[in-house]
Amino acid sequence: MSQLRDLLKIRDFRYLWTAQVVSDFGDNLAAITLIILIQRLTGSTVAIAGLLVAIALPTLIFGTVAGVYVDRLDRRRVILVSDFVRAILVLGFLFVRSVEMVPLIFILAFLQAGVGTIDNPARAAYLPAVVGTDKLLAANSVSQTSRIIFNLLGTAAAGILAGVADTLAPAFILDSATFFASFLLISRIRVDGRPQRSEAPAKVWAEMKQGFGVMISSRPLRAVLISLSMTMLGLGAVNVLFIPFLLEDLMVSEAFLGAIEASQVAGMVISGTVVAMLAVRLRPSSMVWTGLIGIGVFVGAISWAQSVWHVMAFLFLVGLAVGPTQAGANTLSQTLVEDRMRGRVGGVLTTLISAANVVSMGLAGVAAAAIGTRNVFLASGVLVVATGVLSFWLFKGVREVESDVAGDAAVAP
Repeated sequence: MSQLRDLLKIRDFRYLWTAQVVSDFGDNLAAITLIILIQRLTGSTVAIAGLLVAIALPTLIFGTVAGVYVDRLDRRRVILVSDFVRAILVLGFLFVRSVEMVPLIFILAFLQAGVGTIDNPARAAYLPAVVGTDKLLAANSVSQTSRIIFNLLGTAAAGILAGVADTLAPAFILDSATFFASFLLISRIRVDGRPQRSEAPAKVWAEMKQGFGVMISSRPLRAVLISLSMTMLGLGAVNVLFIPFLLEDLMVSEAFLGAIEASQVAGMVISGTVVAMLAVRLRPSSMVWTGLIGIGVFVGAISWAQSVWHVMAFLFLVGLAVGPTQAGANTLSQTLVEDRMRGRVGGVLTTLISAANVVSMGLAGVAAAAIGTRNVFLASGVLVVATGVLSFWLFKGVREVESDVAGDAAVAP
């Protein structure tokens, strides 16, 4: 508890954290609203998969290059520019009013996600500079817990607006406002956003190779990469099919989407709070593999759900496992990489995970048609459980080390 209090006393962390939660609210508000919009216009899981692939593709295409530039540019300024640009882009969704304009959704979603490919690693790389490595696990846990709470609020707002309003336009206007609010908060942070560099910048390709070199040369980082990639290979399809499953199979009203997600958030808040309080006693690697097994078991269990109450119960248990998994993985990927390399390594990690996510989402509609939505949930759960078992073996005997270890493993340009 003392670590949590000390963390919240850091002025610049409060600004960074508040900017994050405001953006998280807007992100989920817009994302759920877009899925609802496409569901209304097309009624097609393939179209929903197309939207989610459009959002994921920029990370796959640009993620590694974005990480290189995060290690060259002022990370604070990168966040400011990305907030401003996305605040403008999201207003373009206001013009989508018919099925013929669905391609515009895909284009704008791709562009907005493209800007996010440099924003996300910039925020992750900036956090250690703001809080220091000794408070990093607690900071990641607090950030993760607040992220899921405000994602819930965004989902609830999207569902309520969709259920009671004649138009979805207010959701996109509100999302734009959250980006501007984040911009103002980040502009007040005093911590220098420029990365530490001990050498002149190399060519972009050479720096990309360095990021891959650090990732491949470190056994703990390889374990993180394999674990998260295999997990998304299973869960990507679930993310595509979940809302259609609720709306069509279980006949749930759009207005209750927030209440359903609240069950998962409750579990994540509980586990995230425990992790923040016990941060100094927990091993991030153990949090990852145990969390993955829990996620897999309960995602698979959703395949047997006969009512929305069953889904909510299983989602609560999923939430208990998700919080520690994400906090542990984030902490490993940050502390095992020295500051000058964090953007590059983060870019490599998100790019490869995104590749698995895109493949899974792209196959979601085909898999649902071939074996049924419920069996897709079951198969995804089995894959994630297997990933957790594999992670236990990958992390076995590995001791978490300080940030300079991964830096020593970097491949020379």
